[in-house]
Amino acid sequence: MSQVWYTVLVGLVGVERLAELVVAKRNLAWSLARGGRETGFGHYPFMVVLHTGLLVGCLAEVWLGDRDFRSWLGWPMLALVLAAQALRWWCIRTLGHQWNTRIVVVPGLSKVTGGPYRMFAHPNYVAVVVEGFALPLVHGAWLTALLFSVLNAFLLTVRVRAENDALRTAHA
Repeated sequence: MSQVWYTVLVGLVGVERLAELVVAKRNLAWSLARGGRETGFGHYPFMVVLHTGLLVGCLAEVWLGDRDFRSWLGWPMLALVLAAQALRWWCIRTLGHQWNTRIVVVPGLSKVTGGPYRMFAHPNYVAVVVEGFALPLVHGAWLTALLFSVLNAFLLTVRVRAENDALRTAHA
């Protein structure tokens, strides 16, 4: 895979992220109209910066660091990136209007336990973790994969705690 094709891949992931934001904005309006309350918003700007940094880091490291595509690593990582996207959209479809990039709980709605939520408490974050190391490694951007994964681990610790607290309060 050439650097140009890798750039196209990262661009497509960026477009996918923009589509997520459109869905999230629509779902936020839906939730707020039904009395939804946002919590845990203090970490959200850091999440936006980190996820944007992942895409920028992938491209910068591959182009400036002249990273090579190694098929033994790149193709399996591409398969993981695609699987992560599929899992993410399965989560979005399963949660419907309740899915968001923010933590918003609508009073009176049941906790979703179907789809991928039967297997994992937070399957969307499984997709984020997999994508966070796999996307950079498609083209050998190991430094970006490492840096994102470490920073994301800290962020997800805060995020999951905030989300669990919001869900526990809503379903108590």
